[in-house]
Amino acid sequence: MHQAVSNPSAPAAYNVWRGTLAGASASLIGIGLARFAYTPLLPAIIGAHWFPASTAAYLGAANLGGYLAGALLAGAMVRAAKPATVLRAMMLLATIAFVACAVPVSFLWFFVWRFASGLSGGALMVLAAPTILAHVPAARRGFASGGIFTGIGLGIAASGTIVPILLRQGLTATWLGLAVVSLLLTAVAWNGWPEHGSTPAHAHAPSRFEHAKAYPRAKLRALYAEYGLNAVGLVPHMIFLVDYVARGLGRGVDAGAEFWVLYGIGAIVGPLAAGHLADRAGFGPALRAAYLVQAVAVAIPALGIFGPAGLMVSAVLVGAFTPGIVPLVLGRVNELLAHHPSAVKGAWTRATTSFAVMQAVAAYGLSFVFSSSGGNYLVLFTIGAAALVVALFVDLFAALGAK
Repeated sequence: MHQAVSNPSAPAAYNVWRGTLAGASASLIGIGLARFAYTPLLPAIIGAHWFPASTAAYLGAANLGGYLAGALLAGAMVRAAKPATVLRAMMLLATIAFVACAVPVSFLWFFVWRFASGLSGGALMVLAAPTILAHVPAARRGFASGGIFTGIGLGIAASGTIVPILLRQGLTATWLGLAVVSLLLTAVAWNGWPEHGSTPAHAHAPSRFEHAKAYPRAKLRALYAEYGLNAVGLVPHMIFLVDYVARGLGRGVDAGAEFWVLYGIGAIVGPLAAGHLADRAGFGPALRAAYLVQAVAVAIPALGIFGPAGLMVSAVLVGAFTPGIVPLVLGRVNELLAHHPSAVKGAWTRATTSFAVMQAVAAYGLSFVFSSSGGNYLVLFTIGAAALVVALFVDLFAALGAK
């Protein structure tokens, strides 16, 4: 056991619970609200004639583009300022973007601020969890990372519950309401970020033997590919589930909304459940289990089996892994780079970028397939399930191919 650091201001005193709360607040703002709250807002924006349907859809793409930019620029941001400073600034930027979107000045104005909200989300996704987890004992990282990414699930759930309630007061009031929530969460997180760099108190100077440990490039590249494939597997539910229930099955918009609520319930419990599994089984085995469960869940609507009950289970499980896969991949990055801790943030940035790129490609690609196939929902779920099966095999081959 290493001796505690005597300096009272050192990271030894870092409060894991407080850090987890700060991280959860960041993911709730940057992804949960900035991205997913826009889904129920889009019909209202079109209905209020803020923007026509043909251009309003591009505003969703603006957020995805900003997310990718934020993920890519996060490293440069923390080279220019302390991580805690960057994280606070990004949460404030998201809050300001909500305020700016309360007034439809022009399409360009809205596009810029939706891009800014995406940029803040990408940077928060890349920086928040690694900054906190560097100060968390390895045995508690599954719990902490699960707690951090629960914010995404809360945002998904809020998109189907709180946003419709706010919309009764009008679009401007809804955007300002989201800004108030974002500002409160920023205040909650403000003092929760570690101020002492990224070296945990329980760390020790690496030995020559540890320095000699091979850098696991092949396994990391496989992980980036798997994470990107996982993004493809999630897209059919993320974009088409509600429409499939409402129009594809002819059950109406209300039934579609009910399935989105189930998806949100899964998203709330998913990260904590995934983190708990990882703490018990290890991140590698937990990740393989996640690929398998997701593949089955996405295949259920493709096969048309188990009826409505099966579709409900599918919605909950895929909802759970939409944010739940994130702590598993981040934990796996930490495992693979246990002897190269300084490389964790760079590897996590590449993983996040892979996910962001493949998510965008899949969103546009599957939309094209849907249109070209005459509205065939089943082929979309088949493609998603196949991508997850490939991710599982990539991981298995990587595990067998390198020590």
